Amino acid sequence: MYAQALVAHSCHDILTKKYTTYKIQKERSDTFYPFVFNDTMGLGEDKGVHVEDVKLALKGHVMDGYTFNPQSRLSEDDRFYNKSPTANDKVHVLVCVIDEWKLSLMKEEVLQKIRDIRKEASDLGIPQVVIVTKPDQVCREIKEDVKNVYKIKSLKEKLETFSAEVGIPLNCIFPVKNYHEEIDSDSDVDSLILSALRNIINFGDDNLNFKQSAERLERLNKA
Repeated sequence: MYAQALVAHSCHDILTKKYTTYKIQKERSDTFYPFVFNDTMGLGEDKGVHVEDVKLALKGHVMDGYTFNPQSRLSEDDRFYNKSPTANDKVHVLVCVIDEWKLSLMKEEVLQKIRDIRKEASDLGIPQVVIVTKPDQVCREIKEDVKNVYKIKSLKEKLETFSAEVGIPLNCIFPVKNYHEEIDSDSDVDSLILSALRNIINFGDDNLNFKQSAERLERLNKA
């Protein structure tokens, strides 16, 4: 289990205030997997992250440690603005994390934010993924057996509706169960999480390989 990125209780204020990079450590303390997660402030109605800041992050212009301001975007003269982002600074997969119970309660303002960010990601050639968390907290059958997550008709209908509302394909939306009270790991819970992670990494690899191939082809054409 991985617990560096803290999760706010649903009744509390938005927890993430800064743009934060998380590495996944391997067995040895000095080695890490070759990918990172960048966490942003959530998309609240009034207190949520400024959409333009997310767009800048997609392009690699936001530096680790930047404190989000819902009222204004990161300016180019700010010390946390990266003027010359490398491939490692840019986002290769956009991941939106949403609690299952919020899917049917999401207001149009937040849905529009997701659409705006998704359009920017699409224009940049960045694949998009949605992780739907806590389905077990609203569905007794999933709470009893997490393997039922793809069998519940009501959940599938919610995912289909959300997919249509924001334009992200259903096969890019992954429900997972959170570790929130368990002490030991569970293979069924891990299976859902690892499946989502595997797809995210594959999407990222495909995106990066495609862009690198396009850059090589462009250099050859100019030679």
